[in-house]
Amino acid sequence: MKKGHLIILNEDFAHIWLLVLRISVAALMLSHGWPKIEKLLAGGEIKFANPLGIGETVSLVMAVFAEVICSILVAIGYKVRWAVIPLIFTMIVAVVVVHADDPFKNKEMALLYLIVYLGLIVFGGGKYALDRVIHKK
Repeated sequence: MKKGHLIILNEDFAHIWLLVLRISVAALMLSHGWPKIEKLLAGGEIKFANPLGIGETVSLVMAVFAEVICSILVAIGYKVRWAVIPLIFTMIVAVVVVHADDPFKNKEMALLYLIVYLGLIVFGGGKYALDRVIHKK
């Protein structure tokens, strides 16, 4: 139903938007995670940021887990609220630790991802998620 220029959205549209949002943000994050997984699997000495002081290799493994594994879970809609927790943590570390002294423009992308992930933790994966198929909700 339309009123002037205002479009009244229905619930199905919101679920479709959650699907598009999940797949889009996951695909974009995978573009950051894929080079990291290649670095991890390449062998040899690992040179990677160690912002938490837990070691370069452990930091890289955690980043790969979040940016690759959790992004795939978000894309397919499996345990979305749980899957975004490591992604939220990764984005907070990127903003507060890795880019702490950088200008705002260097933090902006991580902040945008963070906002999307916070939205997904609030709204979940939506009706068109693998969780719905598995649990037949």
